[in-house]
Amino acid sequence: MPLDLSLLTNLDPDALADAQLRPMLRAVLNVVEALLAEVQSQRETIQQLRGEINRLKGEQGQPPIEPTKRPPGTTDYSSERERRQPKAWHKRGKVDRLTISRTERLQVDPVSLPPDAEYKGTESVIVQDLVFAVDIVCFEKEVWYSPSLKRSYRAALPAGYSGEFGPGLKALALALHHGANVTEPKLLELFRQAGLEVSSGWLASLLSQAPAELAAEATALERAGLASSPWQHSDTTGTRVDGQARHCHIIGNPLFTAYHTLATKDRLAVLELLRGASPRTYRLNAEADEYLDWVGLSASARRRLAGFPREQQLEEATVTKLLDEQRPWLGPQQRTRILEAMGLAAYRAQTDWPVVRALLCDDAAAYRLVTDELGLCWIHEGRHYTKLVAHVGLHQRLLTDFRGRFWAYYRELLAYREQPSPAEAARLEQRFDALFGTTTGFRLLDERIRLTREKQVSLLLVLQHPELPLHNNPAELAARRRVRKRDASFGPRSEAGCMAWDTFMTLAATTQQLGVSFYAYLKDRLMRVGQIPPLADLITERARTLNLGASWAIP
Repeated sequence: MPLDLSLLTNLDPDALADAQLRPMLRAVLNVVEALLAEVQSQRETIQQLRGEINRLKGEQGQPPIEPTKRPPGTTDYSSERERRQPKAWHKRGKVDRLTISRTERLQVDPVSLPPDAEYKGTESVIVQDLVFAVDIVCFEKEVWYSPSLKRSYRAALPAGYSGEFGPGLKALALALHHGANVTEPKLLELFRQAGLEVSSGWLASLLSQAPAELAAEATALERAGLASSPWQHSDTTGTRVDGQARHCHIIGNPLFTAYHTLATKDRLAVLELLRGASPRTYRLNAEADEYLDWVGLSASARRRLAGFPREQQLEEATVTKLLDEQRPWLGPQQRTRILEAMGLAAYRAQTDWPVVRALLCDDAAAYRLVTDELGLCWIHEGRHYTKLVAHVGLHQRLLTDFRGRFWAYYRELLAYREQPSPAEAARLEQRFDALFGTTTGFRLLDERIRLTREKQVSLLLVLQHPELPLHNNPAELAARRRVRKRDASFGPRSEAGCMAWDTFMTLAATTQQLGVSFYAYLKDRLMRVGQIPPLADLITERARTLNLGASWAIP
């Protein structure tokens, strides 16, 4: 039987005449709120257990049928409607962005014209179409023979042609598979329906291997992208390689996006992501000591490091040998903390790879202390308030009111990014203290507000660096690209396939950000035409105009 909460709908402690009863009533309402939440949780657990009992009895449990309409406030945590600022919509013209391939003159049938018809000129109608045609070429290669050298000389195939298939087919297959998530069986079906004789083995080999030139360009664009800005977006999502769980890490900014599939998503993995193509090196110095102080490494474990070389870049094999010699005095967790400290110190000391000074990400513990500064996503923070469920009418009103003030403050920060000033930064910092110093009397909401207040430095990093976005949506959208790819193709089945996924997804995402056709880029590279400049050069050139690190003092 559903609980009747109508008596609590309009109950307000502030309306009581007796001031001594107000805190007591607030305490009672919080207890009621907690009990209602516990009842709801127990109902769900009981239902799950009933289904499991029925299944163990050989019966069918409750079928997993989703409701036609989800109840409001259940799983949709989007804040789009609350933070949206209405903008005037104007239809964008497209004719000026089209290149006319051919012009065809159409005439009116003279028989249909009346005797007094007069010619008034022509009118243009532009129609877009796509020609998908098979081109099967027979190359007749000249063959010459030198009797004196006993050697044959054969004419070379045009650039990009190798094996039985040309660059157009290869570029289309790669663009559809890695850019549009078309699965391998569907590609095979499409090509065969078009009249091509393509084997599944050849197609699988093409899609699961990244040519060395493209892998090198993906590395080069990542280096240029990291050098283009002192701050970067980052996120992670689950993925699989040969059926085994791994983690896809994303790093990028408005000019590029890079994908790296790693075994874990801990702090060492984040460090691996930042190191990119630079080798794994380690250094024990004052910076490493500070990190070990922060993680609270024991004094006995610190004494074990006395024999380690200091102020030297050490190879991974050397550090592994030094740590192995300390067994069993150093446990696995202590070993990990030491590797983190030394790896982080070496990363910041090296000059071969651009060092990221600030990450814009979610509040995962793995990102903390990896960079000098950490910016948190306001949309992630707002999601915590959306997930709060209030059953008592008073608490519902308090939650709705605070969420409104939360997103109003967010819009003030957006306005500050457009016109930053020291005075406005000071005012917004005071507004933060006032907003997140609020005590509403709704215990769950007050606890959430306290947690947000503890993140003040990271949430208000934009006041020091107005070019920083307020959210991490670009990285989340990039992660969603991997999720969609995973949904369509599950995952690569080899390490080479894993590298191909990362390489081509990096190239596909970055070309889109730079306004370059991924298909045209692939065809250009496969045919070695060179009409499209290196992506790293495009990133470097555009970084000069965007000035993504305007407020940072570049050393």
